[in-house]
Amino acid sequence: MEPVTHFLTGACLGRSGFNRKTAYATLAMTLAAEAPDLDILWGFRGPVAALEHHRGWTHTLVGAPVVALATVAFVWGWHRLRRKEPVITPRWFLLWFFALIAALSHILLDYTVNYGVRPFFPFDPKWHAWSIVFIIDPLLLLLLFLALAVPGILGLADREIGARKKLFRGRAWAIAALVFMVLYWGLRNAERGHALELVRTGSYTREPLIRAAAEPHILDPFQWRVIMETQDYFQTAEVRTIGDQVVTDDYADVIYKTPVTPAVEAAKESYLGRVYLDWGKWAVVEDLGTVTAPGADAPRAGWHTVEFQDLRFGYRPMGTTEPTLGGWVYVGPGGEIEGMYMDGREQK
Repeated sequence: MEPVTHFLTGACLGRSGFNRKTAYATLAMTLAAEAPDLDILWGFRGPVAALEHHRGWTHTLVGAPVVALATVAFVWGWHRLRRKEPVITPRWFLLWFFALIAALSHILLDYTVNYGVRPFFPFDPKWHAWSIVFIIDPLLLLLLFLALAVPGILGLADREIGARKKLFRGRAWAIAALVFMVLYWGLRNAERGHALELVRTGSYTREPLIRAAAEPHILDPFQWRVIMETQDYFQTAEVRTIGDQVVTDDYADVIYKTPVTPAVEAAKESYLGRVYLDWGKWAVVEDLGTVTAPGADAPRAGWHTVEFQDLRFGYRPMGTTEPTLGGWVYVGPGGEIEGMYMDGREQK
């Protein structure tokens, strides 16, 4: 999920009672809940390197203890800077354990979105995705924010009337927010299963259905975008689980599988192709001829532009026409790789 939800979840975990056990618990858990995303620094090595390593070892069960240790080391440094002040010495091992819980919460939250995680890497490199919430969920964001903000506002009101300041204010609010999050996941999981059952038991494709996936709506837990695959094509549908409504068009919502040309074969063996096909559960690869890739110079004579896109991310960001998380490879006349592009950037 996006960073703010991770930060707020870590803060709510700290406020839920862990902050009563040792100093800096809320600080450490807030930082550890987002720390795994430091792997975005791989982006400096290029967009394909970013795709390959994002949600890599920092998002694994093996890496989580290391992430927690690094977080505690940062907190220790902060504690040392404050050593002249009358501060309580934390229980360091307990703080590391709490940071580990927060780091694991990051993996869990990322598992709930359709991008996926590889929690068992390097023993099992397979991507796992629950696909029940959108990468940005406004309801969860609002709920977590209120769970942290409302106790502070109530505290200001208490001080206005001269009431005694409460220690560790906000525990009940934090617990309530975390419990609601779990219940919300349960609702979305049930509706996702309902959406898939509707398309699997209905007759919405002209050929036998091979597999299907349901992608979440940003706001509505009862609205799903379903992708279906047959032998010759992919088909999308909008499913409303309230009322069992399935809306699809046999023409507008169909994506036919294109021939595998020599350029496509070469592109699949490129660095971008190998990384993309390892990650993309619904990857579609198409030879576009001499189309110019976004952010690239026009291909030379004899070159082919091969596009990679994942149907899970079929939406277009506002103001753009290119597919979300798409990739492009320039293939020369002899099958040589002449360029690789993602997000308008070239992978050197």
